[in-house]
Amino acid sequence: MSPPNDFRLALVLGGARSGKSSYALELARRSPPPRLYLATAEAGDAEMAARIAQHRRERGEDWDTWEVPLDLAEAVTQAQGRYQVILVDCLTLWLSNRLIRGGDIAGRKNACLDLVAALERTATPTILVSNEVGWGIVPDNPLAREFRDWAGWLHQLLAVAADLVVLLVAGLPLTLKSAHGKGE
Repeated sequence: MSPPNDFRLALVLGGARSGKSSYALELARRSPPPRLYLATAEAGDAEMAARIAQHRRERGEDWDTWEVPLDLAEAVTQAQGRYQVILVDCLTLWLSNRLIRGGDIAGRKNACLDLVAALERTATPTILVSNEVGWGIVPDNPLAREFRDWAGWLHQLLAVAADLVVLLVAGLPLTLKSAHGKGE
């Protein structure tokens, strides 16, 4: 199934290796260059550095890449009017970065709300990739449970704001919300 063309804000969800990043790239490639990739991952070890390098090769030369582990709302705002499409990959890594660095609950909540507000103001088509983490077992430690809860809350806020919400399962896209109505 081909991704739709008519969206301002798309949220692409799925589990690990579900095909969500590939789907999001296909969706973004429907827009002409210049294209922006907002990367939230940090290369904390050699394996992650290799993954990041592989993703850059897969995107090709017609993408600008900004590494944005924390200040995502600011990056979305700064990119306005400069690109034909913005792809953010991924929100759960961004949340992890924020949780690992600590801070209070109010600061995390404000960062999430600032991101949603920036995305609601954007005129540039923007695609968000995020891991759906709420279907597994209840994590055995407080940090993992807090992460799961924050991800679920953020996904709900973004799903309301988005024109398009797609869930990838085994490489197959399931449209949960589109400009043409809920589901297809």
